[in-house]
Amino acid sequence: MIFCVEDDSSIRDIEVYALTSTGYEARGFEDGDSFWEALQTVTPELVILDVMLPGKDGIELLKTMKESDGFKDIPVIMATAKGTEYDKILSLDLGADDYLVKPFGIMEMVARVKAVLRRCKQTKVSAPVKNLLQAGGLVLNPEEHTVTVNGERILLTYKEYELLYLFLSQPGIAFTREQLLTHVWNAEYLGETRTVDMHIRTLRQKLGEYGHIIETVRNVGYRLEANYDK
Repeated sequence: MIFCVEDDSSIRDIEVYALTSTGYEARGFEDGDSFWEALQTVTPELVILDVMLPGKDGIELLKTMKESDGFKDIPVIMATAKGTEYDKILSLDLGADDYLVKPFGIMEMVARVKAVLRRCKQTKVSAPVKNLLQAGGLVLNPEEHTVTVNGERILLTYKEYELLYLFLSQPGIAFTREQLLTHVWNAEYLGETRTVDMHIRTLRQKLGEYGHIIETVRNVGYRLEANYDK
């Protein structure tokens, strides 16, 4: 079941129709209150959540979901207005798995839903790796799927975690933005390289004093500082 939370009835109806036409079960909600009420009895596979909603907006609902033990693992795709970069960055920082910029194409929406669900499924079935990845006081535990900075755990979104894992496992290697899109979002992702920049920005912020070890390689992309030990 996929929940579509959108106050514009015409957009909401199209979202639900497109998803059901491609084999998914879908339900539409016109506001945050009705969505939250349904969430108490049905756990959806994924939520498409509009930022601009009457009453509680999408950002507030996303924050509440990610702070709840019962709902924090539900994948969320945020729908943001064109030009509102702050909403995109804030959504990703709070734990959104992806975002759509209005007006978006229905085929793009369906493709992103499939990609997010596929990534989440792969994460659940992947075999644990026992070796820790570390750069000074920054430690990534692949078996527990956790990241700590100087012993304190930090919460990363799925894609932030995958980016950090890639950098820590191959220190000193420069990755282009296109390569990062392929590795983390997979080859079917329909986004722009700007998406990588926004995720790197929020990842650096969360890493605090270790954020600087993810270096910008001019005219190329990003890499983790090689041989970092302090």
